[in-house]
Amino acid sequence: MNRPAPRSTFLAACRDLLGRDHVLTDDADTGPYLVDQRKRYTGRTLAVLRPADAPQLAALVRLCVAHRVPMVPQGGNTGLAGGATPDASGRQVVISLRRLNRIREVDAANMTLTAEAGCVLADVQAAAQAADRLFPLSLAAEGSCTIGGNLATNAGGTAVLRYGNARELCLGLEVVTPQGDLWNGLRGLRKDNTGYDLRDLFIGAEGTLGLITAATLKLFAPPMARMTALAALDSPAQALALLNLAQRMAGPLLTGFELMSDFCLRLVAQVFPQHRYPLFAKPCAQPYAQTVLLELSDNESEAHARELLERLLAAGVEQGVVRDAIVANSLAQSNALWHLRESIPLAQSATGLNIKHDIAVPVSQVPAFIAATDPLVQQIAPGARMVTFGHLGDGNLHYNVMAPEGVDPARFLAQYQASVTAAVHDSVHAHRGTISAEHGLGQFKRDAAAQYKSPVELALMRALKAAFDPLGLMNPGKVLPD
Repeated sequence: MNRPAPRSTFLAACRDLLGRDHVLTDDADTGPYLVDQRKRYTGRTLAVLRPADAPQLAALVRLCVAHRVPMVPQGGNTGLAGGATPDASGRQVVISLRRLNRIREVDAANMTLTAEAGCVLADVQAAAQAADRLFPLSLAAEGSCTIGGNLATNAGGTAVLRYGNARELCLGLEVVTPQGDLWNGLRGLRKDNTGYDLRDLFIGAEGTLGLITAATLKLFAPPMARMTALAALDSPAQALALLNLAQRMAGPLLTGFELMSDFCLRLVAQVFPQHRYPLFAKPCAQPYAQTVLLELSDNESEAHARELLERLLAAGVEQGVVRDAIVANSLAQSNALWHLRESIPLAQSATGLNIKHDIAVPVSQVPAFIAATDPLVQQIAPGARMVTFGHLGDGNLHYNVMAPEGVDPARFLAQYQASVTAAVHDSVHAHRGTISAEHGLGQFKRDAAAQYKSPVELALMRALKAAFDPLGLMNPGKVLPD
């Protein structure tokens, strides 16, 4: 029987391959790689390994396979489901892809950009902008998350309504397979009907089928103008009616459509009083149950975008859907409106632990889901405060539950997380939805997701995993239950 070589032999081989400075074993050096973004998981590792490029990563994977060392890939470590955190065994290695950070090519005529997996999303956006192009993926962590992680979790963000998830923004991949082979599928083609779509298997797989090393991404012409507005409404049903109206009147110009509940904006005002909600009737008293932030991206002119947005809101008022509205008069005002939306998670964090859900249901089911699920949560945890916000345009809600006023958040979480989450997930399933819309499964939602998948679906997923990674060394313990 072939037995794995001693740990010292493996680490010595890693140092020979990567150089001493890129094999981290001291606790002070490895610590930042071992805790997830939410500090929900803390693992241990044999070493943090930092390859310089795709061929070196392929050689490293072959070395891990030879020594039967499990591998946990990690980009910016901004994930919210524990997908990039090693377990507590100390036998796994963390493979950091941060050194794979080159923009390999910008093909403005083909409207594509090829970036390595460790490129920070904001740097990819900047490279596109320098070529007078737009890479539209945008999310709160864009200053630190990486393209490899975005694709591994099929990230969403604020512009999915117009441009789609990360999957829709990717034309080709380069991937190191679990055997240490390097597959170059970096094709900048919109049409390629030559067999199985391997690209889509790796996107959203969270590193369990192979390690993404580079991607060819779609670019777009930047809009001539962006116009942002806030609209106040009485219910999620009215927000859905406004969305339908906006889609009819604005069509593909509609880029963002974000729903925020009354309590979300009250929370922001409480934690960040400098962020004034412009539709407050009086300070810290907001009479509207729901607020929508909507944005148009116009390829004609700012005047055209403003005229269209004002007509849209006027039609909403006339139809009894919109109670009040404001259109940004400047880029600074637009940024301030978006800052209200982006401050909701920060306000939650500042007030302590809460029960978070990243769910999606069909857009048409969002009002029914909220109406059915809020009472279920109150039955389980009376007085719980609902922090409901998210991307109504694509059906993705951050359906979060805070402790009642005066109740210790940690105690509330310990007492109610399991029962509240089970009720929310059951309701999501009843409304034909998913329990993970844009954060992935990782280890946090791995077991729960399996409860709602059919035996056929689970069997197909297990067959794929076994075919690609028969030794089970690629990010074990993630996505699929053991």
